[in-house]
Amino acid sequence: MTLYAIAPPAPHADRRGEPSPICEPVVPLARVRQIVAAVVLIFSAMLIFLAIDGLTLPMRLTLAVFVATIVAWTILDLPDTPVALAGAAMLPIVGAVDEAVLYRSLGNDIVWLMLAAFVVAGVLRQVGVVEQIIGRLLARLNTVKSLFWVLTLLIFATAFVIPSTSARAAMLAPVYLGLATAIGNTRVNRVLALLFPSIILLSAGASLIGAGAHLVAAEMMERTRGHSPDFVDWLALAGPFSLLCSLLACAVLLYVFLSAEERGMVLTRCGSQNAPARVTRQQWTVMATAGAMVVLFVIQPLHGVGMALIAIVTALLLATERISGLSLKIALKGVEWNLLLFLAGTLVIGEALLETGTAAELAERVVSLAGNGIAARPALLIAFAAIAATLSHLVITSRTARATVLIPALALPLAALGVDPLNLIMVVTLASGFCQTLLVSAKPVALFGSLDQATFSQSDLLRLASYLIGPFIGLLIVFATVVWPLQGLPLR
Repeated sequence: MTLYAIAPPAPHADRRGEPSPICEPVVPLARVRQIVAAVVLIFSAMLIFLAIDGLTLPMRLTLAVFVATIVAWTILDLPDTPVALAGAAMLPIVGAVDEAVLYRSLGNDIVWLMLAAFVVAGVLRQVGVVEQIIGRLLARLNTVKSLFWVLTLLIFATAFVIPSTSARAAMLAPVYLGLATAIGNTRVNRVLALLFPSIILLSAGASLIGAGAHLVAAEMMERTRGHSPDFVDWLALAGPFSLLCSLLACAVLLYVFLSAEERGMVLTRCGSQNAPARVTRQQWTVMATAGAMVVLFVIQPLHGVGMALIAIVTALLLATERISGLSLKIALKGVEWNLLLFLAGTLVIGEALLETGTAAELAERVVSLAGNGIAARPALLIAFAAIAATLSHLVITSRTARATVLIPALALPLAALGVDPLNLIMVVTLASGFCQTLLVSAKPVALFGSLDQATFSQSDLLRLASYLIGPFIGLLIVFATVVWPLQGLPLR
């Protein structure tokens, strides 16, 4: 026999059993997003196709697809890669660009460079090279303070070999877990968990292959001015800025989040019980091969061989059982195909904005609206670009997507007001790398925030960002207006 209990009436129900208006279900957030997106798309379509004069049909179609991708990334919060590929495929469908533009994006040297770099990173991870290097260097440290500073420099160095911040986070997560177990202090481990993603994100700006956004920026520079910085040029321009930001983040974590007693805490177990294993001959070979790749990147202007080809040859060498013990099939499993396809899609969108003249038309209209008076104050334009690009991570969660949107929509129009476009492209690209405010702002933050061990909370991230964002923007403005012009990157 089944017994049925009679539930008491809801506290806000009236005598007829009808629910009170207080208990009426609210509109789901997803439905609100859809309504807002529909309104924005309809208004944008009316503006693009009916209200704006002087645009060619390819310009209107390209601008419509561009706006649609931004709405999908921001308001609808759809996955990055499907949106980028859909936008790239829609451009030739509507006739904005030729089909060849879509197909050749997959053969772009940037995509091949990232593919080969992922294979190299996968071999380094599988063979245990990174853990060996970090383990041996950290084994002699005896205080929390020295551990944090050395870790900052080591994580910074990985940006020159391993592409993608998410790949570095996945590789360094086991290192954090091992250190956290050895330290055994909850407060120190919480701050250590903040250190890893912060330095991973801030140090990425130093390397041309540190993030897909940098390669998108280099491609935009090439199409805008006919030349772009190589591996060494990018390091010379962005390296000091990224290093200062990384050291600043380490200092804030040490002196704001930890007490003097915690900074001086002795790490007796790091060196005694967790001594690293002996470096094998295989690991030495892999390290030497990867090191040779970086050296060839540095001297690329001397030998003239492209970075993509250097990376491909290195990947093929490392993905052999004689050298690494791994086959190419196994090494390819570490490739982030999702990121490669996303990069290819964004390249098509960026190329369409430049080829159809849409970006140039936007720049001319901004000049006509703003007038020439503001051109006498390039520092204000730099400051505006730095602030807007830094805050953009709150709306667009993908670093590469931010670069794809901000370069044609912000950097190039502002450049038309009197600032060198290459300078502004560097500004918005590096500024888009600040993305440790929210747990969903970057994959490394989400990864370390969701580890099995208790790490950090959203309030910890907000507190850290509040200390970093002001100096980050200030340093970027100083570099763009003072340091880079001295290095040959003009302000105007």
